[in-house]
Amino acid sequence: MESASERSCLACAERPERLFCDLSPETLHDFDALKSVTTWARGSTLFREGQPARGIFVLCDGRAKLSVCSESGKNLTLRIAGPGEVLGLSAALAGGSHEITAELLDNAQVATVKRKDLLRFLHEHREACLQVVNLLSQDLHIAYDRVRSLGLGRSRRVRAPRVH
Repeated sequence: MESASERSCLACAERPERLFCDLSPETLHDFDALKSVTTWARGSTLFREGQPARGIFVLCDGRAKLSVCSESGKNLTLRIAGPGEVLGLSAALAGGSHEITAELLDNAQVATVKRKDLLRFLHEHREACLQVVNLLSQDLHIAYDRVRSLGLGRSRRVRAPRVH
């Protein structure tokens, strides 16, 4: 893990395509002030299942394998996270332990934000707080779909919008 030159979120060309990164310039300026960008080597573990969550990780580039471990020691890959994704968010907000492990599949630049700084940032920036709610809601719906698929053997059907 090496400290990278502090990349500004405002200068990122990918920003408009990334949900959490697409915030107002004022909000991103404040986010830049509290994050730390580090280059991590392929195979590094950002956090492990059961470890206390001390903050969040935003993948600036690279991919991470998100997995869980069974009581018998078997690993199950949940999914692959890509650039722009925020990892460890629910555990950091809850002040608990990580429920998954995040291992880098590529060399990656990762922005980290300490939990106390994140909470203060969200308190001061309603726009970012709403993005976090949106991210957590998406995670929940993805989890519902996976449980539905495993338990019922089918995926959720997309319903046509109601006409009033």
